[in-house]
Amino acid sequence: MATRWWRWLRCYFSGPAARSSGPGCGDRAGPPGPRATSDGRTTQMPYFNLVKNLTSAFPNVHSISWFHHKTPSVCCCSKTQSGEKYTDPFKLGWRDLKGLYEDIRKELLISTTELKEMSEYYFDGKGKAFRPIIVVLMARACNIHHNNSRDMQASQRSIALIAEMIHTASLVHDDVIDDASSRRGKHTVNKIWGEKKAVLAGDLILSAASIALARIGNTTVISILTQVIEDLVRGEFLQLGSKENENERFAHYLEKTFKKTASLIANSCKAVCTFCLFSS
Repeated sequence: MATRWWRWLRCYFSGPAARSSGPGCGDRAGPPGPRATSDGRTTQMPYFNLVKNLTSAFPNVHSISWFHHKTPSVCCCSKTQSGEKYTDPFKLGWRDLKGLYEDIRKELLISTTELKEMSEYYFDGKGKAFRPIIVVLMARACNIHHNNSRDMQASQRSIALIAEMIHTASLVHDDVIDDASSRRGKHTVNKIWGEKKAVLAGDLILSAASIALARIGNTTVISILTQVIEDLVRGEFLQLGSKENENERFAHYLEKTFKKTASLIANSCKAVCTFCLFSS
């Protein structure tokens, strides 16, 4: 059974030529493969339709999760030994993030003591740095596959800093909107200094992130990350509203979640990958 679906899936992703010549494909009926557009490009079947075809082709399979459990483990670098534990991702990227919060505080060049304290309040090193570590690991993966380099570009590390700054600014603003009183085990900025000053502190962090982004000098990367700021605002507006229809409500939730959370992660990863294209 596993061999059958594996051949079927390989045929789908390999395109028409592979389906006609590959073992196990031949003239066997299968899912529609990549579709040709008017300009000669091909587009893959949407994920939902792929899942639908997979489950219809294998009626004895009741869940798509079955395929994930049965898929052979494939790695482009090396084979994983049985029982080997995965390495902690934070250990993989900690060298690139050493001094992360110190460097962020250097970007916040503020002469006013109170405004400086407010802006640096969450950059105390107690955050998880989840977004920066994802950006760092994505950058390393792209560099290794692009030119077999294990070094991270300075501009790629800057994206990790900028991502954390944008995220933190959104936290400051969110706490004002939600009237939150605590975050990361301590009082929020708005509870200590008031809502008006908290909004200004969040704006200042965003402006510092924008200056750091402009310093990179890559217009494509700038365009990618400015989209994140727009998505954050639109996502917050979506959160303030709701839909009466159940189906619309779920779609509304997914869009809101992408704009408020996933957009920053996805576009930051996209930005560090873009540097590989320009270094070709």
